[in-house]
Amino acid sequence: MADQGPGLATELDVDVPHAARIWNYWMGGKDNFAADRAAGAAVAQVYPEIVVMARESRRFLVRTVRHLAAEAGIRQFLDVGTGLPTMQNTHEVAQSVAPGSRVVYVDNDPMVLVHARALLVSPAGAGITRYVPADYHDPERILTEAADALDFREPVAVMFMGVLGYEPDLEVARSIVATVLDAVPSGSHLVLWDGTDTSPAVVEGAARLVASGGVPYVLRSPEQIGGFFDGLTPVEPGLTSITRWRADDDTPAIDAYGAVGRKP
Repeated sequence: MADQGPGLATELDVDVPHAARIWNYWMGGKDNFAADRAAGAAVAQVYPEIVVMARESRRFLVRTVRHLAAEAGIRQFLDVGTGLPTMQNTHEVAQSVAPGSRVVYVDNDPMVLVHARALLVSPAGAGITRYVPADYHDPERILTEAADALDFREPVAVMFMGVLGYEPDLEVARSIVATVLDAVPSGSHLVLWDGTDTSPAVVEGAARLVASGGVPYVLRSPEQIGGFFDGLTPVEPGLTSITRWRADDDTPAIDAYGAVGRKP
């Protein structure tokens, strides 16, 4: 949850809650400020499961990236709206399986940029890790700058992990995803998850976030999230709660759905 909407952020405002830092707070991180903690606590008060969602979203990322690197043979990853680095970031998972993997992170938060430069670094002898400071509303810029590290003649895993809810217009969100997918070849994959309107508590939590000064986040139905995968071949088990996607435990389903789809 790292994209705040149109326009690349240019300065750090610690008095205004920011999505990436709120998410960091929910995950138990330290890269957040009082305004972020207040907004995050307000949401957690009415929807305590948001903390579970934050941590389960990282487990979903780990499982999907590991599958793509180990089973699908993907060696290039474009992670759009990456947020603040935590543990088991995309490049760490991919390069632990295939050391030569190339990973490009995209975000528009200056705080993320500072941490990315320091922490999102491949070990010696491993592949490439790059950071593109851009807003996902400018997919053409993302593609142009990512081309310095990625070869768009070869398959790419395109990742939108819990960020598209910051775009209120569903058709705009679909256009963003479609633009990026149009630029990658057959054999590429889309990995995407977002919060869903599947319980009254999560809907109330989203409203509380706005009331606390946070950026509005649109909850969509599982069917709407599934629409992002139109034209792609679903990877089993298809669209499901992120806790159920190839999980090795019985963690209950949560109000967040995701999937992996292959471009024919």
